[in-house]
Amino acid sequence: MKLKININEIKTVNEFDFYWKTEDYINLLKEFDFLDAEKSNKAELLDLLLMAITDFEPNEAAQILLTYKLSKELNEGQIHSLSHEMINDKVAEEYPEPTLHFALFNINQLLHRAYNGIFPNTEASIIDMEISPITDSDGDGEINKEILIKALGAGLKDNNLIKRLFEQQICGNELFSDAAKTIWKIIKIKDNNYLLITSKYWLDKEDFLNFKYDTEIVFFEEL
Repeated sequence: MKLKININEIKTVNEFDFYWKTEDYINLLKEFDFLDAEKSNKAELLDLLLMAITDFEPNEAAQILLTYKLSKELNEGQIHSLSHEMINDKVAEEYPEPTLHFALFNINQLLHRAYNGIFPNTEASIIDMEISPITDSDGDGEINKEILIKALGAGLKDNNLIKRLFEQQICGNELFSDAAKTIWKIIKIKDNNYLLITSKYWLDKEDFLNFKYDTEIVFFEEL
């Protein structure tokens, strides 16, 4: 599969306005003992939640948020440990299971904002890119995480973490699996135009050698 890549923009952000919903704010306010959340002005829910959070000790607030979002993925002991670790460590970058990094990022940043910096600040990257088939036959199939990471790989510097850790998967020499966990979200804007959301830890503007190039993607084939 031969593709033409154009990186339009790479932005660094500290939060996503789409992650927490109004329903989340109401539910969390109840968890933080604010009982009249449903009667509150929707525009004020976030501010109310931030104030309610600070009525608790930092690790207690972290435990409430972790339980709310990740109780199906983590047991009580893991949540308890994380609630203490995340006060000092960037768990959205360091936690051993990358599939949880997106949730941990959003939990961490809410706590960072509430406690005015007690929790470490973590950053994410939004990559606005165009990925176009060079021939009609190259346009078959849906653009997924495997294609996006392999397409980006050709434009990355050799010292980029994804390229170093998953070089064999990107090159098609090994089955593509763990590398997909580095991409948090893909948003299709229009034909051939996508937003790729991930941690700045994985992909940053400084990691790119080229922003416009052609590349050929190779898929792993079992013998």
